[in-house]
Amino acid sequence: MVLAPHMAFSQKSKQITKEPEAVLELWQVDTLINPIPLNRSMFTDNIMKQVAEADRKDGALDQVIETDDSTVSRIVTEAMLQRLPRIMTHIENMNLSHQQKIYYHKALGNMARRLNQKSLQPENALYIRKSVENFEELLLAREQKRVMEYVRANDNIYTLDNSELLDEYPDAKMLVFTSVSNAYPEMMIKRLPSFAMESYADPVIAAAAKVLPGTILTYATSTSALSTAVRRNKDPLVKSIVRIANESKAPLKALPFLEEVNSGRKTVAEIDAITADPKAYFQALVGLKMQGKSVSDRAIDQELEIRGLQFVRVVNELHDEPAPVRFKSLMDFNAEDLYFMMIGSQQEIYTSSFVWMCKRMMEKMKPASGDELLNRVHKSHFRTFIRMCAGYNMLSDFLATIGEEQKTALMREFVANLHEGPFDNLEDAVDVADAFGSIADPALIAFLKEEVRKNYELKINAKGIIVYGLLSTIFNSAENAEALNEDVKDLIPPITFVPGSSLRNEEGAVIEHVFFYGDKDGMVAYANYIRNFNNNKWKVEQNEYWATITSTGPNKVVIYANRPLPEEEGLDEIAQKKLAAHLREQNITPTIIIHRGHSYFLPTTLEYLSPETKIVMLGSCGGYHNLSKVLNTAQDAHIISSKQVGALNVNMPIINAIDNQLLAGKDVNWIEMWAGLRKYFDGRGAVERDLFSDYIPPNKNLGAIFIKAYRKQAMILEGFQ
Repeated sequence: MVLAPHMAFSQKSKQITKEPEAVLELWQVDTLINPIPLNRSMFTDNIMKQVAEADRKDGALDQVIETDDSTVSRIVTEAMLQRLPRIMTHIENMNLSHQQKIYYHKALGNMARRLNQKSLQPENALYIRKSVENFEELLLAREQKRVMEYVRANDNIYTLDNSELLDEYPDAKMLVFTSVSNAYPEMMIKRLPSFAMESYADPVIAAAAKVLPGTILTYATSTSALSTAVRRNKDPLVKSIVRIANESKAPLKALPFLEEVNSGRKTVAEIDAITADPKAYFQALVGLKMQGKSVSDRAIDQELEIRGLQFVRVVNELHDEPAPVRFKSLMDFNAEDLYFMMIGSQQEIYTSSFVWMCKRMMEKMKPASGDELLNRVHKSHFRTFIRMCAGYNMLSDFLATIGEEQKTALMREFVANLHEGPFDNLEDAVDVADAFGSIADPALIAFLKEEVRKNYELKINAKGIIVYGLLSTIFNSAENAEALNEDVKDLIPPITFVPGSSLRNEEGAVIEHVFFYGDKDGMVAYANYIRNFNNNKWKVEQNEYWATITSTGPNKVVIYANRPLPEEEGLDEIAQKKLAAHLREQNITPTIIIHRGHSYFLPTTLEYLSPETKIVMLGSCGGYHNLSKVLNTAQDAHIISSKQVGALNVNMPIINAIDNQLLAGKDVNWIEMWAGLRKYFDGRGAVERDLFSDYIPPNKNLGAIFIKAYRKQAMILEGFQ
């Protein structure tokens, strides 16, 4: 059910009659009518330098921008190498003053420079094309005295980014800034530093306060012009944020209670008294969630995650203790508390911790059923909860607490309405894809497949068509990696293997970059890792900051691993930066990234990804947000992840299996490799076998496969509009 990646058009031959040639306007003539005068050529030369820079992105100055994706290549080549120079020619041909032509050339050069900073990802290709189109349309609107009319019809990100052309039209500029702020407050507030002192900053701040009050709070407490911009704002909600900034002893902890402050239901002092007690604070946060939608939802969720993790980490660390000792700190929490604690700790919770907490939640919610509990929490993140239950084999237990009719309604809702929201908001759909990969109940599998088919048939909008088409494809082939590989081959690279050729550099070497962190676990993991290479296959060299591990055989593999120096002194970060600087200086680009640390260190590792990264080993899954962040930078990456925290005794066999295929000069074949690993762990103890079962190979990482295919399909759909 995946959409076709191209459209075929048929034409009928017809009698050709000669039409009179249309007379072109000056701005439609694609060749220079007059030579560019010397006193203007420096500005056009700057434009052509940017065109040449775009052309050189693939390493060759040949009028084509080559990428692995032919559609991306076609779009950016046409926009940057063909249309952009034409606009420059059109400006020269138009009946404009010398200064006006310079003004337009400078603006065009600035846009070209901005676009050249974009990586050649599918979503960026479409942005580049539409920005270039918008520039000329806006320029013509200026010359045809219809700027406000154009801006009203195109109050979008492209007009905003070309708003240099609106400097003489303050009303139009205010309109586009206000409209885009209401549609994309998160994006706009990040840009505030560049226009904080302008009048059109006020609606941007007011719009952002409704969805990102935490950012407004940060600005309010700063000492920069941003603080002045926030504090001058007359919006009541912004003024309440400023009050929290001024009066609270712990403003970030008080922020979730913004609506209480804004409505006058609580004083800042009363809120500070609650936040001082960890348990009372967490339960008060849960109480806010149970009140329903709030302007502070994001701040509440963030605080629930931070505070809930504090409780979950305690039980994780006591995993070797008997249950009465290990879970003593959680005994007094109610069902709703435990629900939000599990949701918030999804990146770090152990399987055993989740299973105990889920069972305890079901005990505490009695006599209520599971659907009644979900209704009480307003189904907040319920797809994530169902995905976690499926992943930890607790879904059948939870669904058993629900009547048949209600259970059917819940699972129908689980896969419904995935077409809603912005085109790039895929969190719910990824939860559905990931959950399906863990469901074993044949009846439930059949039900979900049928519901996905029904939703696809509705064809409500483009997002829905793509989402449900892909889910149907994935669901129908999930158990057969080769079949799934065949079904999505027109959209994404192979999912069952990584070609060895894509991992090797020009010298034929595979480069791995391994990240360690300076806590106790990181130091143990590093020592174990280095010992692993104490054989004649490898040569190990260490300096103050990192180790270089080089293969001795014919197929060269070079591994760089930073030393886990003490984190409390910030030395582990220094070691990572020193190693990264060395790799940059030597023009060494890793194609394999391995994270060896707790999930709270993962954001640091992900900062070092590049478009050339082909294999990423996360250790812990981290759900949609981490998968998305990986694929934002490394769009073709194969991701190995775990449903829980990575385990030393599982990580090393997986890493060794990858390295052994590389040393043999082979492709990295996930099906073959995982079969060998499964056989190895079958001969180990039950603990290691269970830990390995939580690891997800790339060909089974349905969430990552879905994101990759969706993005390509969305780009194709837009690319042919």
